[in-house]
Amino acid sequence: MRTLISNGTIVTAEGSSTADVLIDGERIAQIGSGLAAAGVTADETIDATGRWLIPGAIDVHTHMELPFGGTFAKDTFESGTRAAAFGGTTTIVDFAVQSRGKSLREGLDAWHAKAEGNAVADYGFHMIMSDVNDDTLAEMDGLVAEGVPDFKLFTAYPGVFYSDDGAIFRAMQRTAKNGGLIMMHAENGMAIDVVAADEVAAGHTDPYYHGVARYPIFEGEATNRVIRLAEAAGVPVYIVHLSARDALNAVRDARDHGSMAFAETCPQYLFLSIEDMKGGFNGAKFVCSPPLRPADHQAELWQGLVKDDLQLVSTDHCPFDFEGQKDLGKGDFRKVPNGLPGVEDRVDLLYDGGVVAGRITRERWVEIIATAPAKLFGMFPRKGTIAVGSDADLVVYDPTATRTISAKTHHMDVDYSCYEGRQVRGRSDVVLSRGSVIVRDGEFTGKKGHGQFLKRAAADHARIS
Repeated sequence: MRTLISNGTIVTAEGSSTADVLIDGERIAQIGSGLAAAGVTADETIDATGRWLIPGAIDVHTHMELPFGGTFAKDTFESGTRAAAFGGTTTIVDFAVQSRGKSLREGLDAWHAKAEGNAVADYGFHMIMSDVNDDTLAEMDGLVAEGVPDFKLFTAYPGVFYSDDGAIFRAMQRTAKNGGLIMMHAENGMAIDVVAADEVAAGHTDPYYHGVARYPIFEGEATNRVIRLAEAAGVPVYIVHLSARDALNAVRDARDHGSMAFAETCPQYLFLSIEDMKGGFNGAKFVCSPPLRPADHQAELWQGLVKDDLQLVSTDHCPFDFEGQKDLGKGDFRKVPNGLPGVEDRVDLLYDGGVVAGRITRERWVEIIATAPAKLFGMFPRKGTIAVGSDADLVVYDPTATRTISAKTHHMDVDYSCYEGRQVRGRSDVVLSRGSVIVRDGEFTGKKGHGQFLKRAAADHARIS
């Protein structure tokens, strides 16, 4: 199958130009002006006049079917990758979970079983480590070799995912040898539990107090601590879902003195605030960890994206229905399943709130949604750019279209939207995954099982300070 996309403006992290793109099979075969006039033939021609052609976006932080708080995240790999595709995201990297007392292999195999034959777009895995011991440290080497080179540890959730400093440092010592990358959920979980218990004892049980109890300084302290551990081990570290200026300052200071510190933020921290958590139990819709912060943190996060103190934006997509799942926490905010839906809305929110609002250029937009994720997580140049030989993961994007975000029209399998009623400019009109059109003009044209597992390279890019 040969497909020609003509008359569009190609937008990549490196720049923008008017050119045609020829796809042959699953890869980009040729890029140039006036390819049709020059005699290039194709089975299908997509006219992109007045629209942009961008690389398929990459979301490196999703949680499909994640067990949490006695329930499971609603989206499966089929529904989640389909929703992602509607939003212009053609690759996800999800988190496989090692259960306490089990091996990394058992957790990874379970996630392969969830995804294989179900995903409609390509996917990879990170590995959540719940137990750091001699056996699991040895297992890390094998996972890096088979294309799962990243390991997430937590300074939060005591008794569930929490690792102490010694365990974190041992894991970092291992990645110094095997080339892997440690990803950190950095909040001081021990201190948070003390404050949360105090709030409940005072009768403060509404979801709003989830945000109150998780002080920004607890995120800043833990972020600084794990960066210092990484420096001691001589390895890079990646901070997931950074939400607060306290944590951003720790990353910024580390990078300024040459540390291999990297970080992401998420749309919810750029567009929502702790004020959204008010209103009684309705605030449970917005419970995630780290929590939403006061609105004055948002401007600094945007500055972090402008100055590359924050390298990219991913979603931490982890959807739970308000009815039947979030309501497990009625009467005690500590029992509300943590997580928000977002995989479908990230690209448009960042275009509207970033490019249209004048905060970032369209090239930087592409960088933070596609190119930087591909580079940091071992997928570039196969993914994350428009170049001859790259996978034909492409989006024909209409920068002038408008739409209203709503649970009534989204494709995520969850009964509410965090951004209900918000109008955004920008829309993915045609989405291609490895040369196949999987979304066209608001209709799904892909198929279950099209998505392939991505064997990703080790984190060499993260080791360039």
